[in-house]
Amino acid sequence: MEGKTKTRPKDKTVPKLKEPEEYTVILLNDDYTTMDFVIEVLMAIFHKNLDDANIIMLDVHEKGKGAVGRYPWDIAITKAEQVHAAARENQFPLRCIVEPL
Repeated sequence: MEGKTKTRPKDKTVPKLKEPEEYTVILLNDDYTTMDFVIEVLMAIFHKNLDDANIIMLDVHEKGKGAVGRYPWDIAITKAEQVHAAARENQFPLRCIVEPL
């Protein structure tokens, strides 16, 4: 092993991983979508229990919008698209938006 020198790395740096940014998924009120359908959507797409779904549905109905949850961008957009698809399939104009926190 003569003539060969080994060098040691000075510092092993571990890259810091940051949490993905979160976005709020919000359901918007309209005059045509039934309260029962909003509850179905909340339970099927967002996996809310009946009590939580009722609370969010009443926010949508009384305040004009209701925050459903906080998700990373990809998940938030996917859930919004699922809401729109379910509403379209059932002939309701229910809208859902995604906003940064």
